[in-house]
Amino acid sequence: MGKPDTRRLDREIRQTTRKLEAVRNEEMWPLTGAERRAVLAALAGGSYRVVRGKSPARAEQRLQSAWEAVQIRLIAEITALQTERQRLVNEAAKEKAAKVTKKSSGWW
Repeated sequence: MGKPDTRRLDREIRQTTRKLEAVRNEEMWPLTGAERRAVLAALAGGSYRVVRGKSPARAEQRLQSAWEAVQIRLIAEITALQTERQRLVNEAAKEKAAKVTKKSSGWW
């Protein structure tokens, strides 16, 4: 076996890293439906309180926690993908080492 085929995982890692960067810039496109609803609900609640002349502190806190939850999810996805990639690389290295050992011990 040659080099392990990690192209799919590498592409997923790049895409998820791009999503994480977008979330850090507070862009909405990488959010799931539930996450998008949570962010919009916090924004709407804060806007309502500002219009009424009250402090939007609690809504700002909800908004911040929603963005942090999305970041945590994406970081966990990246970690899982990197772990899977490393497992594939280690597996391929183990197979290659076993093949080399079998080949070299056959002469004696």
